[in-house]
Amino acid sequence: MAHVPVPEGMPGIRGLMAYRPETALPLNQLAEVLLQGPSTLTKGERELIATYVSSLNRCTYCASTHGAIAKHHLNDADVVRQVREDPETAPISPKLKALLRIAAKVQQGGRRVTDEDVAAAHAEGATDLEVHDTVLIAAAFCMFNRYVDGLATWAPDDESIYDQIGAQRATQGYLAPAKPLA
Repeated sequence: MAHVPVPEGMPGIRGLMAYRPETALPLNQLAEVLLQGPSTLTKGERELIATYVSSLNRCTYCASTHGAIAKHHLNDADVVRQVREDPETAPISPKLKALLRIAAKVQQGGRRVTDEDVAAAHAEGATDLEVHDTVLIAAAFCMFNRYVDGLATWAPDDESIYDQIGAQRATQGYLAPAKPLA
């Protein structure tokens, strides 16, 4: 049971956003810009960063939700699973691997990102903007994960629920209202 009252049928951050819509809007606007807005990283790549950080944080709801969104953008559930397990062996670009290494360092603590980490990402073709956005996505998802888990929201066991959320967010973005799940 969540530490605050959330509507029935609204797991994870969805319930918290329904509970406190005043904070939901700016949080969703941030997610929209970071994950759906203009970028040289694809929406699928950005969702993989969110998924990976959420997996490192052991936030079941966020890792499963953003994994499902990534799956819909990439049309590939297997690559999402592989990134969650071990991005170094996943069939993704060397650039994305270097960015995920940076994201993992941010998850441990922002000051763990070194000049060498950034140089390695640049050597694989990452731009300054891509490094910036990777760090910001990783930092934001540490916050989102702690928000979801810190208020003890529930995470469904049914993968079809995440697929439903993933399909909605992949097509409608983060500013569309979340609806209770069927």
